[in-house]
Amino acid sequence: MLLRFDPFRDFDRLTEQLLGDTRTARPMPMYVYWSGDHCVLHFDVPGIDPGSVDLSVEDNTLTVRATRPARSSDGVEFLVAERPTGEFSRQLVLGNGLDLGGIAATYDAGVLTVTIPVAETAKPRKIAVTASGSGPKVIEGEQERTAVGSGG
Repeated sequence: MLLRFDPFRDFDRLTEQLLGDTRTARPMPMYVYWSGDHCVLHFDVPGIDPGSVDLSVEDNTLTVRATRPARSSDGVEFLVAERPTGEFSRQLVLGNGLDLGGIAATYDAGVLTVTIPVAETAKPRKIAVTASGSGPKVIEGEQERTAVGSGG
């Protein structure tokens, strides 16, 4: 049998039972990294039905919501109840260099993975430099003069 005394946890549990949960939405742990030309986000949401996940983007803000229902306590006496229930939510402001139309999401083994590709316009690209042989020129009205060393 597992016995552990934590007066603060027990006080929080008692307060939640008497007054209801005072938090409207709990954050979900996450980590974010670059993988090639994609931004990858992982959210830890074990025990969540994938159908309860709501993923939306508005004005470069990604919102992730998910719900874990409370377990039925009919005829059950919990010894330890530390898994939070209710709504989980997280909002992230995304940069302009991401392709918000290409967002993909998967849920596997309690982890929600969101993949956002880098926008084509934000990807690094090479710019060809050509040699004209006569150096840079600046054209002002009808006159043409060289930009470097012009006597003006």
